[in-house]
Amino acid sequence: MAFGRIGIAVTVAIVLAVGGWYLFRDSGKAAQSAAAPAAPPVTVSAPLQHEVVEWDEYTGQFAAVDYVEIRARVSGYLQEIHFEDGQLVKKGDLLFVIDPRPYEIARASAKAQIDQATATVELATRELNRAAELRQRDFVAQSTYDQRLQQLRSSSATLEGARAALREAELNLEFSRVTAPIAGRISRREVSVGNLVSGSGTTTLLTTIVTLDPLYLNFDMSEADFLAYQRAVARGKLASTRDDQVPVQAHLIDETNWTLKGRLDFVDNQVDRSTGTIRARGVFPNDKLFITPGQFGRIRIPGSEPYQAILVPDSALVTDQSRKLLMTVTEDGTVVPKVVRPGPTYEGLRIIRDGIAPTDRIVINGLLRARPGAKVTPQPGKIELAKTAG
Repeated sequence: MAFGRIGIAVTVAIVLAVGGWYLFRDSGKAAQSAAAPAAPPVTVSAPLQHEVVEWDEYTGQFAAVDYVEIRARVSGYLQEIHFEDGQLVKKGDLLFVIDPRPYEIARASAKAQIDQATATVELATRELNRAAELRQRDFVAQSTYDQRLQQLRSSSATLEGARAALREAELNLEFSRVTAPIAGRISRREVSVGNLVSGSGTTTLLTTIVTLDPLYLNFDMSEADFLAYQRAVARGKLASTRDDQVPVQAHLIDETNWTLKGRLDFVDNQVDRSTGTIRARGVFPNDKLFITPGQFGRIRIPGSEPYQAILVPDSALVTDQSRKLLMTVTEDGTVVPKVVRPGPTYEGLRIIRDGIAPTDRIVINGLLRARPGAKVTPQPGKIELAKTAG
């Protein structure tokens, strides 16, 4: 009987031991499952491929194509003003009248001198003709004939001088009426009616006129940028900046879109030694007369021919000391960083020149959860240009 009780006790112990082992194994598996959480989700997308033209931007200042200082060309008292300050004027419009009476008198005097010189020429001509007839019959000396010839030539010269004086008097009389030499917007009057203006020596500035359509936009580019353009032109990758065919774009300082379309029409013939820059300019239409000469604007000129570029958001770039990285995700969900060489921005995205393939999946959201070598759960996303994203 004692032996039976011992056997039962041993059997129970074995059962308890086996049950405890299974319970320990299952609890270990549960602990391992709790210690290995699911891979964190991140948003991935292939880089955007788009045809782009790289642009280089500069700050410039608008200037009138034609700028004229209206100055007095004759002296006298200002008698009339025929414009309102700041108005638009057309070529030939009357602007100022300087007292014309002295010049009318000078013209009348010149006409009288012409009449006097004409009478002298007529008399000298008749006397020369009579001397010629008498000379043929040897009734006058040769010296007398020569004197009559000299008198005619002298009186003819006097007549020509009188005619020149008349032309000068008429020109001065014309200058007493100051007209607009070009069409454009006139500035304020610098002299009021009744003031004496000078047309000789230091001439009196009356006002100025500027043209408004088209307008220049002057800017300076660095010697390094200019040299880069020259080398690109030499390799046939860009049109010459001196061909007057390079398209340029611009906008005013309160705008963000490149609303103005023009062309590059001038590059200076030398680099400024003091600043290391070279002056260039674009020309832009201004048919609505919205832009005023002197305003500042931003201009961009093409820095490359159109090409297929790889674009990513700036937020996807990671800085590692002096390097730029993009986090990519492989097929098995492993995060692999890749060193890239970024270029300029284009429509809100960053151009990637090297280091990434068009088929790579880039982490564009959830970078804090994307650790190099770790597993992630990729979720599909999409990269769009800023101008079409909304």
